[in-house]
Amino acid sequence: MLAYLFVLLAIAVRFLPFAGPHVLPHAWHFTPLAASLLFFGARGSRRQMWVPLVLCAGTDFVLTRYFYASAFTWEQLIIWAWYAAILWLGTNLREKATFWRVVGAALGSSVSFFLISNFAAWIAMPQIYPRSLSGVMMSYAAGIPFFRNTAESDLFFSLAFFFAPVLAHAFAEWTGRSSNRAAAA
Repeated sequence: MLAYLFVLLAIAVRFLPFAGPHVLPHAWHFTPLAASLLFFGARGSRRQMWVPLVLCAGTDFVLTRYFYASAFTWEQLIIWAWYAAILWLGTNLREKATFWRVVGAALGSSVSFFLISNFAAWIAMPQIYPRSLSGVMMSYAAGIPFFRNTAESDLFFSLAFFFAPVLAHAFAEWTGRSSNRAAAA
């Protein structure tokens, strides 16, 4: 159930910036999207991996078409494939989600999104980026200002999502013991 809630949270956050005028999209690229996909891959139902994929793809379609008023283009399919890859990466955390494995998966999500999305932008926008090595580098340079917030949010939300159940369980045990001591006294 928590895996579904985290995906819904990630989708809701993507719509928040549109509540007011002159707000940058996606809360300055600080969203729980990758973390929610990692968590769903690790803790969600294997038979329902399609649910977050469809929800995220549907959200992309609505945002692109109605909020950004842009045409829906082929490079969006690359982003959807990235969603599926992050869900798969999360399945590698199913058995053992240690601190360092979660950090590695979160950083892998950030770096892979940076590399894939900026390469797709280079391919899709020949009017902005020349078809050369310098054009690819220009595309990556244009993405650098967004990378920091993406990496920070992926790390923050991944650690929060994966360790929130651990902390909740520890808190429940602690409060259960303290109430037993009070009852015994």
